[in-house]
Amino acid sequence: MATNLSNKVFTTHVSENQSTQYPRWYSSETGIYRSKHPSIDLPSDPFLDVVSLIFSYKHNGVLALIDFSSGSSISYSELYRMVEAMASGLHHMGISQGDVVLILLPNCIYYPIIFLGVLFLGGVVTTMNPISTMSEIKKQITDSNACLAFTESQKVNELQVLGVPAIGVPQSVNFDLKPNGFSSFYKLISGDSSLAPRPVIKQQDTAAVMYSSGTTGVSKGVVLTHRNFIAMVELFVRFEASLYDYSSLENVYLAILPMFHIYGLSLFVMGLLSLGSTVVVMRKFNVNDVVKAIDRFKVTHLPVVPPIITALTKSAKDFVGESFQSLKQVSCGAAPLSIRIIEDFVQTLPHIDFIQGYGLTESTAVGTRGFNTEKVRNYTSIGLLAPNMEARVVDWNTGSFLPLGKIGELWLGGPAIMKGYLNNAEETMLTVDKDGWLHTGDIVYIDENGYVHIIDRLKEVIKYKGFQIAPADLEAVLICHPEIQDVAITAIADEDCGEIPAAFVVKKQGSSLSEAAVMDYAAREVAPHKKVRKVVFLQSIPKSAAGKSSEGNLRSS
Repeated sequence: MATNLSNKVFTTHVSENQSTQYPRWYSSETGIYRSKHPSIDLPSDPFLDVVSLIFSYKHNGVLALIDFSSGSSISYSELYRMVEAMASGLHHMGISQGDVVLILLPNCIYYPIIFLGVLFLGGVVTTMNPISTMSEIKKQITDSNACLAFTESQKVNELQVLGVPAIGVPQSVNFDLKPNGFSSFYKLISGDSSLAPRPVIKQQDTAAVMYSSGTTGVSKGVVLTHRNFIAMVELFVRFEASLYDYSSLENVYLAILPMFHIYGLSLFVMGLLSLGSTVVVMRKFNVNDVVKAIDRFKVTHLPVVPPIITALTKSAKDFVGESFQSLKQVSCGAAPLSIRIIEDFVQTLPHIDFIQGYGLTESTAVGTRGFNTEKVRNYTSIGLLAPNMEARVVDWNTGSFLPLGKIGELWLGGPAIMKGYLNNAEETMLTVDKDGWLHTGDIVYIDENGYVHIIDRLKEVIKYKGFQIAPADLEAVLICHPEIQDVAITAIADEDCGEIPAAFVVKKQGSSLSEAAVMDYAAREVAPHKKVRKVVFLQSIPKSAAGKSSEGNLRSS
């Protein structure tokens, strides 16, 4: 949670003789920072969908997806046929262009096939954390108007009770499981792959509705188009691969980031499949399993979030011999990372290239990306602006544009910026202005070399282990407790988790409500990562002049 920024005094991060001599990639007249990387020509065909783009790239990739637990795999030669079969099967089930399909699954080898199959049909995907509660699931189904779901077998009946037909999905490639409740799914991926005629899909058509806490308020549906995803594939995944002199065919990525999140989705479900790289799919994070996977499958690339960096560093200190030797790069995103943790990792595993990156659901994961060379190693920055992306650094009080080294709110512009929030024009206008700038709510400065550095956050969202938690969502749950008069949720810093949600509660008169009872009540209503982890009872909630709870006063209570 952002601290009280109005009380901070910031200084410039450029020297005096640089203050008026700006580089070509910054305009002092417009306040616009441009990427130092050359622009990339994006596909101009207005009738191009992202699935066709991904499979238009010819490569000699052999194994596309490997299941960590079983070792079963899907080859590139099988992948496209399965995606086509999925699209055709859904068509015959009555799913048509524009229909919304919910994917409520942990990471699994079939996740990309379902996602790409729906998009190839012209459908729209909405993804969700599989450990979400039924009330959370019902809310997203209603908001997105989902008409079909893919989920784990034990959740099929629960979703059907909500009025949504559901198909159970196995976790690995094992055709012996056909009789055990997965016949509908296997029929989809192994049936007739002809879909004639294919619907006309435009780049501007909606491809997915991903839910994000944005900068304020409750979780909102981020509408992403085929054009947004095409930009992500070209400006994030394929561009980054082009920076290195080794072939993408040699790269093996370990997918421990959730595929339902924009970070994991952009890499493992879409972008990497255009390169011919191999993705080893892990259902859930376990540091010992990660080490085993790296050694067993000769993993070269490991995208992570901050808590995994800490766990990985601790494990690396205990392992000797050949462990971690195949790893070329570890990249970190989704939440800020402390300098101490970075230094500890780099010193423990000095042979691994460590970079950070930055992107939002609202920017289709495109924003910045680190890049180290033999001469320049910048571990603490979130990197340079991606190609075709522009930025402004803005004084959050006056709205004036700020030059190099000055600290302000980051605005992003470019082809990856979302279409808007689903059925929420007001929040869309608050987040993306009339000129197309996405107001990120993140406080940064850009140094004289073009590297972006995150300092703080203006937005209310809590970052727990890289997951977003909207305080308003938790407040809406707790205020329904019969013994709670008022409540405010804010973040408290935590070294292991980044931030944890804390509830400041005013009990109704005569109530004997305990801290444990408040936490248990919330835990029954929300997914585990959203649980309240600290409770403070107050006589009243400090409010600002505008009637909002005051974070600074709450944390000092």
